[in-house]
Amino acid sequence: MKFWKKNKLIIIIICLCIGFFALIGYTSKRSNINFAGNGVGIILNPIQELFYKVNSKIKNTVSFAFNFSKVKDQNEELKKENAKLKNSIIDYENIKKENKRLRKMVSYENENDKYKYIGCSVLGIAGNSYLDGYIINKGTNDGISKRMVAITNEGLVGQVTSVGSNWSIIQTLGNENISVAGFNQRSQEANGIVKGYKDDSNNVLAKMETSNLEADIKEGDTILTSGLGQIYPKGILIGKITKIIEDKGQFVKYGIIKPAINMSKLEEVFIVVPKDKRQVKY
Repeated sequence: MKFWKKNKLIIIIICLCIGFFALIGYTSKRSNINFAGNGVGIILNPIQELFYKVNSKIKNTVSFAFNFSKVKDQNEELKKENAKLKNSIIDYENIKKENKRLRKMVSYENENDKYKYIGCSVLGIAGNSYLDGYIINKGTNDGISKRMVAITNEGLVGQVTSVGSNWSIIQTLGNENISVAGFNQRSQEANGIVKGYKDDSNNVLAKMETSNLEADIKEGDTILTSGLGQIYPKGILIGKITKIIEDKGQFVKYGIIKPAINMSKLEEVFIVVPKDKRQVKY
């Protein structure tokens, strides 16, 4: 009895703990139990909930650790798929742009049917820069000869300077070795010779040299090929005059021309072939 009296509180606490844990084990196996009807259930609910949350957290942590490698592999696959999709979009945009350019070139060919046109793809530059020329993918096997004229639907490019069986080199009007007789659309006069030209800022332009200071050229004039010289067909757009320079010592006037096309970004060209080659001297 003395032992009971001295240790009564401890014994009661131990018994209650054993009882609580027994009830927790029991209630976890039952699906339908109503704790709201008794005080013990109310007390046990928070304790049971705490044990459940801790247990779930442990399970989730262990599950994540086991699945981390799998998730990492899936992430790498998703990255690869994303890269493929991006490349597909880029390819689609490039094809779209190419189709647009080709449609314009076909339209130009239909509207200018006095000549035949050989469509060519640009393979690359022929030297250190585009001023040294471009290599195209067609040559004598396709009917191309030296000095034939290269154009796009936007205007004059230059002429063929070298040719092989399945390749050719074209030099652009940006090269100072290329020249063409120019015709002023406004004044309807063949005003002078157009050659490649660089300004003080190294911008690649063209320059039309006239024979006298009285030549009728102005800023904003549109310059076309005149057809003189029997190389360049008449009426191909060269560009617009952006500046007038007078050299009174030489008694000449120059018109600085911004070319109609961007000489540094060629992807396709037409080679102009007269239907009657006797019309043009090559």
